[in-house]
Amino acid sequence: MEVTDSDFEEKVIEKSRKTVVVVDFWASWCVPCNTLAPIISRAVDSYKGKVVLAKVNVDENPAVSNEYNIDAIPSIKIFKNGKVVAEFTGVVPEDIIRKHIEKALR
Repeated sequence: MEVTDSDFEEKVIEKSRKTVVVVDFWASWCVPCNTLAPIISRAVDSYKGKVVLAKVNVDENPAVSNEYNIDAIPSIKIFKNGKVVAEFTGVVPEDIIRKHIEKALR
């Protein structure tokens, strides 16, 4: 799901109180972002609804990007109970993404 400055609180923070939310901070011009997108989607989809993927375009949503100190993309933050519980930057293998998600699901 696409998330903006105006609905981040509802779609990420509030939703993370019920399920783990993986937030992908990205931009359309970012080649590594486009490389990571299908990998992270596949990883999240494999949890069959236990985990939700939210995408934040940093160019279009500067407020939330600044709030979470996004200074490099792709930047991934995993939210649970309204808080960041795991994060990483750059393209990483699917098994590493899964390890972060598994940790958040505990």
